[in-house]
Amino acid sequence: MLKKTLLAATALLALASAAAAEDLKEFRIGILGGENEADRLKSYQCLVDQLPAAIGVEKVSLFPAADYDGVVQGLLGGTLDYAELGASGFAKIYLADAKAVEPILTTVQTDGSMGYYSIMVARKDKGYKTLADIKGKKLGFADPDSTSGYLVPLVTLPEKTGAPVKEYFTETGFGGGHENLVLEVLKGNFDAGTTFGSGVGDFKDGYTSGNLRKMVDKGILNMDDLVELWKSPLIPNGPIVVRSSMNDDMKKKFKDYMVKLPETDAACFSAIQGGDFKSYTEVTVDFYKPIIDARKATIGG
Repeated sequence: MLKKTLLAATALLALASAAAAEDLKEFRIGILGGENEADRLKSYQCLVDQLPAAIGVEKVSLFPAADYDGVVQGLLGGTLDYAELGASGFAKIYLADAKAVEPILTTVQTDGSMGYYSIMVARKDKGYKTLADIKGKKLGFADPDSTSGYLVPLVTLPEKTGAPVKEYFTETGFGGGHENLVLEVLKGNFDAGTTFGSGVGDFKDGYTSGNLRKMVDKGILNMDDLVELWKSPLIPNGPIVVRSSMNDDMKKKFKDYMVKLPETDAACFSAIQGGDFKSYTEVTVDFYKPIIDARKATIGG
């Protein structure tokens, strides 16, 4: 019996040591699709530079996915250590494997709120002003796994229009990410499209954060070319998630680094979040239960 106990203890120690060693080698960051790859890599470069010393890893690697699902599958497969997700993307992971990742933090808007909005935009020169103006037109969504770009409009638009999305619009489609969706609207390939913004500040500025603001800041969007047709109810800000199997010491070091980031490097904080935010705050799965339930009921896992 003693021999078996000692062997079991030795095996557990070896596993713990292996896990610690694995975490200390390389920290792998998944980056959602939605804007061009060069911009995404540039935004996260500060983490590549800072995290090795901050959390004690040898290197940090960035993995920009072509779409949301690329990051989702990487997290489910254990090949990514950290990512910033939308609530619907997290729900997809949770419904597939509730133990794959842990939500640890989310962002706080400059006004103290912990949410953002799905925003439907159209070209101003088309003369559209309300949802009624685009009945029977073509609506574009951002990505099948986007909260603001698909799930929330799918669930909440019928409350305003009185009809399911597929009945109210003659055609729907996907724009291939938020940035490209807005560009497709401007090209006239969609009559309107759903993207996201903080809802804080002014629409003419692209709000304080979100896809519209990022596009304005990059000089690829003039808000004078767009009109806002609809804004959703408040959506929970997406979570920062880490791989559940990561050792606890590494999780703590990473979380501590992120919590302090708005003060230690405001420019880095703004870059990875895509606009102006106040801080991070802790969250658990419970914060996302309404989105998990909504996704399960409409899209499924």
